[in-house]
Amino acid sequence: MENVSSSLLEGYKPKSKLSESLTSTVWLAKHIVTGEEAVLKCFNLSKLNLNLRNCLNNELEFLSSINHPNIIRLIKVIHEADFLIMVMEYCNGGALSSYIRCNGKVDEHIAKRFMKQIGAGLEIIHDNHIIHRDLKPENILLAGTGDESVLKIADFSLSRKLLPGKYLETVCGSPFYMAPEVLQFQRYNEKADMWSVGAILFELLHGYPPFRGNNNVQVLKNIKSSTCTPFSRLILQQLHPDCIDVCSRLLCINPATRLSFDEFYKHNFLNI
Repeated sequence: MENVSSSLLEGYKPKSKLSESLTSTVWLAKHIVTGEEAVLKCFNLSKLNLNLRNCLNNELEFLSSINHPNIIRLIKVIHEADFLIMVMEYCNGGALSSYIRCNGKVDEHIAKRFMKQIGAGLEIIHDNHIIHRDLKPENILLAGTGDESVLKIADFSLSRKLLPGKYLETVCGSPFYMAPEVLQFQRYNEKADMWSVGAILFELLHGYPPFRGNNNVQVLKNIKSSTCTPFSRLILQQLHPDCIDVCSRLLCINPATRLSFDEFYKHNFLNI
C-alpha cells in the first residue's frame, strides 16, 4: 500500500497482502487501537473504467444498506482523491472452496446447515431484488471454525438490481457455477443464482462441481448431455430423498421449472 498514506487508513495497519488484481489490492489489516482484524480492499479509481466504476458503486450501495450475519459486513468506506478503500470484516475460516479442498465431501447434515445459512443470506438479497451472478464456493466465506462456523456471502462486484419480470443478458460468472441459459447467451433472471446454489450443494456432497470442462463450451455440452443430475451412485445411496430432490430441482436446465428462491427456502430439506 505504498501509494496510500497511513492517515488515509484511519488507524488500520496492513499486515499481509491477500490478493492483487489490475483494479484492486486486498490486505489483511489490524486496527492499531482496538486490535480488530479487517480486510482492506483498495481501489485506485483512476484505473477503473466506467463499467468497473458502476460495478463498484453497485457493490457499495448494496453492502452499505445491509447488516446480516450471512452477508459479508462492510465496516466502513474510506475515500480520498483517487483512492477508495472498503474495510470489510475478516473471516478467519477462509473460503468455502478451501474448506471443501481440505475436507472433501461433507456429510448431509453439514451440507444442510450450510445451505440454511446461504438461504438466509439469499433471502435478504432476494428481498432487495438483487441478483448476485457469481455465487460459488470462492465467494462464500467462513467466520469461525467447526460447528460454530458461520457462512457469509461475499463479493457483490457483479451483482445487479433486477426487478420482477425483468431480465439481464450480460454473460458473467464462473463456468462451473453458471446457469445454462447464461452459458448460452440467453437472457436470464434470478433463477440463474438458484442454479449456482444447486451446484454448490452438489459440490458439498461430492467434493467437486456437477458439470466441468476446460471452457464454457465444454461445460455447457456436459450439462446438455446429462439426462439427470450426475450424483455419484455411492453418494446417492446415502442421501435423504429431500436432499436429492432439492439439488435436482435446482440443477434443472429449464429455468422455468427450476426452483425459485421461495421454493428452495421452504423446501423440506431445509425445514425438517
